[in-house]
Amino acid sequence: MSHHEEEKVTYFAETDSRNTRTPFGIKAKDRTRHIYVIGKTGMGKSTVLENMAIQDINNGNGLCFIDPHGKTAELFLDYVPEHRIKDVLYFSPSDVEFPISFNVMEDIGANKRHLVVSGLMSAFKKLFGEESFSDRMQYILQNTILALLEYPGATMLGINRMLTDKAYRNKVVENVTDTSVKAYWTQEFAAYTERFAAEATPAIQNKIGQFTSNPLIRNIIGQPHSTFDIRKMMDDKKIIIVNLSKGLVGETNSNLLGSMLITKIYLAAMSRADVSQGINKLPNFYLYVDEFQSFANESFADILSEARKYKLNLTIAHQYIEQMPEEVRAAVFGNVGTMITFRVGAFDAEVLEKEFAPYFEAQDLVNLGFVQIYLKLMIDGISSQPFSARTLPPIDRPIVSFKKEIVENSRKVFARPRAEVEAEVRSWHDAMPSAKKGAVAGGLGATSPSNSAASKVEVARVAPQVKPVERVAEVKIERTVETVKVAEKNIAPSEPQPPLPRPIAPTVPSTLSKPVNIKPSLSPQSPNKAFIKPSDIQNAIAKGDLLPADTSVKPVRKDDAKGPKPENVNALRNALSSVLKDMKTAEQKPPAQNPEVKKADSQRQIPRNNVSNVSNVSNENPDQSKHENKKPNEVPEEVLRKILDTES
Repeated sequence: MSHHEEEKVTYFAETDSRNTRTPFGIKAKDRTRHIYVIGKTGMGKSTVLENMAIQDINNGNGLCFIDPHGKTAELFLDYVPEHRIKDVLYFSPSDVEFPISFNVMEDIGANKRHLVVSGLMSAFKKLFGEESFSDRMQYILQNTILALLEYPGATMLGINRMLTDKAYRNKVVENVTDTSVKAYWTQEFAAYTERFAAEATPAIQNKIGQFTSNPLIRNIIGQPHSTFDIRKMMDDKKIIIVNLSKGLVGETNSNLLGSMLITKIYLAAMSRADVSQGINKLPNFYLYVDEFQSFANESFADILSEARKYKLNLTIAHQYIEQMPEEVRAAVFGNVGTMITFRVGAFDAEVLEKEFAPYFEAQDLVNLGFVQIYLKLMIDGISSQPFSARTLPPIDRPIVSFKKEIVENSRKVFARPRAEVEAEVRSWHDAMPSAKKGAVAGGLGATSPSNSAASKVEVARVAPQVKPVERVAEVKIERTVETVKVAEKNIAPSEPQPPLPRPIAPTVPSTLSKPVNIKPSLSPQSPNKAFIKPSDIQNAIAKGDLLPADTSVKPVRKDDAKGPKPENVNALRNALSSVLKDMKTAEQKPPAQNPEVKKADSQRQIPRNNVSNVSNVSNENPDQSKHENKKPNEVPEEVLRKILDTES
């Protein structure tokens, strides 16, 4: 840069002391220390940036203006002179019919890959929230991006495909030369279980998918080769106007695209280090960022600290201090040379008071009028004492506008037709056969049978829940049937099979919403009498198996309020008395028992809270049961049936 260019002044305000109006500005060599503008909305911040950028356009400087609202970006198209029509790149994602290619994943060399990863990771954490971006997710995503940066033609669309498509993943990993990254995919990721991979990767896919699933954004970032070289445009003093209107693009898409563009511009500026001997001969490049808090992440602090060395000069503006992360806030107040403040809130006034003391207090900063400013201006490398001023009015629009010619030339040079881009993206999706088979995330060496396990995990997440009451009843009924079948198998073949006991409603906790009512059905009564051993009853009482079932699931009957019948109560008392008396007799003289029946009795199990599952053993010959198998301490079946009738 020549001495004349260094002394060139960019005007933006006028003095208001002693009723004199003297325009003043800042020299080009002092702009390398960056300019910071803060103030409430509607105070005139954007006008300051517009006036400075228009002067840069007219002076032949190279610049990039990132506008999250769109109004200023469209305004600049009217101010571009005819001789600079071909210097303009108008980057508007809302121009869906002619998308511009911007691939942030283009490889810039092994020494700069970590900067791309750092910029993208910082942007993702800011957009999706650091608390929801776990360390495990960051670790997997970081290795994914590092692997894709070495793969020719990789784009951001490859992030999700890398996690879901085994064939594509293997192809990318084969091309990796970084030993650490390759070891992660061939050893660590390959050792992940299907369940672990199915839990870790969907969260990343959901967050990246929010960005890549939008056709408007996908057509921009899905093209393998960018249609513009930022480094070349910086050296050739080109004009980049970025229209990231949140109303047309969406806030998330606007913020992420802006963050990636700033990262790319910073990387392009750092690449100027390859001409370190002649870097002073390279032209300045001016980066304007309005509402920069939308794009301010951790990497932005590095840009403020290092950009001056590579002749990248920043002019940033926003509304209040709390919008900045702590790291960026420290970098702003530690590295910015020129500070301009419009009217601010009470909290910001207390912070800025330290910068403007002892000349201005917090109350002065709160009471500033429209277009009135306090500032500290960098003059020949030295920061001036704080003083007051008024910003200049907007520059008049030229009579002739070349807006249409600028847009047409930008489309012709930097954009492609929408149909052509979508066909290219579609062919990329169809390139791998495994993409059609619906491969899921898994280890590097995962096989197709194991993929079904991960699929089951995903299906289980979205499967409708079975009603609790119906499920409990179904399980208990199945267990009851299985118990009866087991008891039947355990009975000796020579013994006659007794009729199945009457089913009773399964016990379901009363807290469940829907009790299951099962109507009891009594099987035909056999002419033979079936008996239950007293020892079985005693064991059931000790275990609590004879406790009544929960009343909340019993069928409702009309005579429930009347209580048990008197004759049943008397019969129960007599039966119990007889059992106790016979038990004492049995202790003195244990009765003889058939070995086969004894074996069947030992294998028989009485389910808890379900008396109906007891398997009754009977003989076909009534006379034989009276003389051979009848024991003095057994309860007749009629008494037990009456007890069950009372409970049900």
